[in-house]
Amino acid sequence: MTEGQKIRYRELLISPVRECANYSPKFGHTKEGGFSLAEFQSLYGHDAFYRWLGLDSPLMYSAHKAAGGITSLYRQIGTGCERLVREILMDYLGLSEADVKWSYSITGANGKVRTFSLDARIIFDAVKYNAPKRRIIYWKEQAAEQLELTKAVSDAMTGLVFEVRQGYKNKDSKRQNADISNAANAYASGYIPCLMAMSEQVDDDIVARYRQAKWLILQGRINTSRHDSTYDFYRDVIGFDLADFMTDNQAYFQAEIYRILDQLMRAE
Repeated sequence: MTEGQKIRYRELLISPVRECANYSPKFGHTKEGGFSLAEFQSLYGHDAFYRWLGLDSPLMYSAHKAAGGITSLYRQIGTGCERLVREILMDYLGLSEADVKWSYSITGANGKVRTFSLDARIIFDAVKYNAPKRRIIYWKEQAAEQLELTKAVSDAMTGLVFEVRQGYKNKDSKRQNADISNAANAYASGYIPCLMAMSEQVDDDIVARYRQAKWLILQGRINTSRHDSTYDFYRDVIGFDLADFMTDNQAYFQAEIYRILDQLMRAE
């Protein structure tokens, strides 16, 4: 990996997260940019009940800022992961930007068209490099066995689509139902759906439900299996050691995250 490539990958992952440092809570209002500490104290200070309870304290503002900022932090890490995954697939498989994106549309009973998308795609025939292409197709055949797909279904699969997450602990049934629908549409379009988590933080109930819907699930484990570990998949199938990349840039990532967290914890 060149120095330029390392910097590019690093920035793809961390640049969305930097936006969190400027997070300001909105306290249920639609104010553009949220409330500053002074504006919060005016808002809560003019509310007799909140003032009586002392909720106009700068500590309360800090708590809101930290809580909302942390939620935003996780979300933006997920966005950075999506961007990094697509870039790696383009660089190491020779795929185009159009190749790595996938969406589909559904027309509802009211005639309204809704478009849904997953975060990344590999089209087997679009992979330009022979060695990774052979590895991916072999991996697909093993994945089909693990998912207990029939040979006819396995043979009909022309690629993979990925839902990329930093982790998945939110038991939002609406989100899960949408992903179950995504899986059905992926198979109908000839793609095996894969949930790719960068961390090990995936709820067991979610794993069980997604597996029932024939999702293949990769988690942030290391040295387990290329059909179980996100990092083994990248190293052994794609040909890029993502775990080594993260380890090599650990100090940089930690410094950025610590700076953002420090800013989020401050009342200013």
